[in-house]
Amino acid sequence: MGRHELALIDPGPDVARHVRALLAWVEDASSVRILLTHGHQDHSGASRAVATALGAPIHGPPGLEQVDHPLTEGEAIETGEGEIVAVATPGHARWHFSYLWPRRRALFAGDLVLGRGDTTWVGEYPGCVSDYLASLERLRELELRVIYPAHGDPLEDVPDALDRFEVHRRARIREVEEVLRGDPDASIRRVLEKIYGPDLPPTLEAAALRSVRVLVGHVRAAPGGDTDPGRPGA
Repeated sequence: MGRHELALIDPGPDVARHVRALLAWVEDASSVRILLTHGHQDHSGASRAVATALGAPIHGPPGLEQVDHPLTEGEAIETGEGEIVAVATPGHARWHFSYLWPRRRALFAGDLVLGRGDTTWVGEYPGCVSDYLASLERLRELELRVIYPAHGDPLEDVPDALDRFEVHRRARIREVEEVLRGDPDASIRRVLEKIYGPDLPPTLEAAALRSVRVLVGHVRAAPGGDTDPGRPGA
């Protein structure tokens, strides 16, 4: 973001050709700061190589080992296109920031939402489901015009996009509730089989198991269920 005073958000994977392309793209900038939304390698892997080559600081959530300068909620970074502000949005990852561009009422959202479909992976840590739903609500409060996800196209109908992602997550919660009503002692794998059926690709099984595990934990921690008739998908 910016051209001379530049914020480089999520420089991507540590792939030599990709790093060379990034360095060429920023070579005319007078200053560069690297901002991370979270620590997954497809977002942060190149950060150290780029930082070393440019002598640039790495900013981001305080729990990331890659970060030189931890940001706090609400902290602003100046760029040539105006300030951007750190917004804590955990859920996809425990340490996950989005970056608000107030001048444009725009948000760089990392992997909190994607530019396609209606779901992102939520399964990293206990409590991530509640965090994720709270982060979606936080985005509603910002009254955004556009969201720029790390993957896929910009989301220009922000309320619709947030509804879609919330509807999907709450539907998964209700599926788990239904399984556990019929079989309160069901194993995680049993719940997985009931929800996904026999067609889950083997390459996705480990991620799906982790997602189901946190959903089961979420439901068992709140026996009354998560459905709220006043929210989308209820």
